[in-house]
Amino acid sequence: MLKTTSGFDRIGEENAFAVLARATELASQGRDIINLGIGQPDFKTPEHIVEAAVKALKDGHHGYTPSTGILPLREAVCQDLLTHSGVEPNPDNVVIVPGGKVTMFMAILMFGEPGAEILYPDPGFPIYRSMIEFTGAKPVPIPIREENEFAFSAEETLSLITPKTRLIILNSPANPTGGVTPRSEIEKLVKGLEAHPDVAILSDEIYSRMTYEGLAHTSLLEFESIRDRLILLNGWSKTWAMTGWRMGYAVWPDALIDKARKLAVNCWSCVNAPAQFAGLAAMTGPQTAVDAMMEEFDRRRKIVVNGLNELPGITCRTPMGAFYAFPNITETGWKSKELAKVLLEEVGIAVVGGPDFGSLGEGYIRLSYANSAENIQRAITRIGAFLGE
Repeated sequence: MLKTTSGFDRIGEENAFAVLARATELASQGRDIINLGIGQPDFKTPEHIVEAAVKALKDGHHGYTPSTGILPLREAVCQDLLTHSGVEPNPDNVVIVPGGKVTMFMAILMFGEPGAEILYPDPGFPIYRSMIEFTGAKPVPIPIREENEFAFSAEETLSLITPKTRLIILNSPANPTGGVTPRSEIEKLVKGLEAHPDVAILSDEIYSRMTYEGLAHTSLLEFESIRDRLILLNGWSKTWAMTGWRMGYAVWPDALIDKARKLAVNCWSCVNAPAQFAGLAAMTGPQTAVDAMMEEFDRRRKIVVNGLNELPGITCRTPMGAFYAFPNITETGWKSKELAKVLLEEVGIAVVGGPDFGSLGEGYIRLSYANSAENIQRAITRIGAFLGE
């Protein structure tokens, strides 16, 4: 009998992909399925980005690149961060990676081991906890509460730090809730973290360009007092509708950049060369498609929130970031995963049950409004009819 390392007995997965697979299977059987489950923009990658990749191939960019990514792309990342956060990192601290998850994987591998503790948001992206458990570290949930508008509490987060804490994972704007933590709360957390200089921070800012109503994103990169232990995670998947391109980046502090580079060399050598030229075109080219996409997401956001709040037993806070709604379904009498299952199998609506994002997700479901306004309205009508029966 083959025996793998014990970590594989603990590793989890992302159930949104299981929902996607089942929704696809049902659709292939002729069912009318409205997919509000998967977290990816339903827009095509802007044409000038696609053309940049095609040109790169035609120009002969078929080989290896530096393991950390081509220099023009790393410079573009730094310029983009300067534009949107007011801080310009050194390109030597940037690593281009094949998707946002890779930075999580690297950071958690660096700090996770038996006896260590890693703090992570709950409800939050499920890969955080999965990877923490894989390393043998103890996952310590940071409660993300509806009554706090799905922002983390600086005071509560700081209270969870112990001498065993090695890493804190933060995410704003957040998946699955759409919550955005106010700058004032982030400032409190950063001030408190100054008393814990041995604790690293992973800030997942993949939705940084996706905020609404004029709300400005606050990057942890802006705070100099923690910059020497901050790992910034971002990428192209959400902002430029490039999920399938597998393009992400991280900014690493001086103390960790060489470790990150060595992991890159050992794991994937380098990111696909033409995709890197596409990423360069995304950051340096016109942003009109990004603006148009966000205008449409905002329109859908209002349809989702208004529609959900009219359904029996459901209340929904207004998400201020990303493209998710996280309605409270407690008063329907359903458990979250049971409702998600019946909505898919009987009603033809794919959503994800809140517990797939952590134990504090019970009582909620996640809907992605990365679908057309027409389909969203149809879905809400169907859900309402089902709950009214």
